[in-house]
Amino acid sequence: MSPPVPANEDQRLTVLYSIGVLYTEHEPVFDAICRRAAEHFGAPMAAITLVDREGQWFKAECGLGIDGTPRDVAFCAYAILSDQVMVVPDARVDSRFAENPLVTGHPNIVFYAGAPLVYGENIRLGSICIIDTEPRQFTLDDEDMLTDFADEVAGELWVLASKNARVA
Repeated sequence: MSPPVPANEDQRLTVLYSIGVLYTEHEPVFDAICRRAAEHFGAPMAAITLVDREGQWFKAECGLGIDGTPRDVAFCAYAILSDQVMVVPDARVDSRFAENPLVTGHPNIVFYAGAPLVYGENIRLGSICIIDTEPRQFTLDDEDMLTDFADEVAGELWVLASKNARVA
């Protein structure tokens, strides 16, 4: 089952493509935020994703060992539908994900929590997510902390976009 598309998809993609960070080199600041998020939550995997028309690309990843996925299997494609943190305590029993190849095969996702990267009003470019191969619960305090990490990533995206605009 493919994820729904945000109502403002064309506008969202225009912003995503205009900031000039999609499919660029990994950068230490994003790698560090990703590592800190994984460590904070004790998660074996974490990623900072950007969701484009066809897939999600990882600006940073810890423990996944891949650089992206097709959009139709991307958990983060659901996370960009709202400003709220999306929590999937056990993907194996969630009808949206139970048959997803990322659940039934590598990397064997069971738990997922993703906070959208909000870049202006109602523009969600991707997410920062933590992933585990075991079910988990996620508290409201955990959601607040993951949102703080997402805000930090969004701020760094602004900085990077500003640098790219000055170079252009």
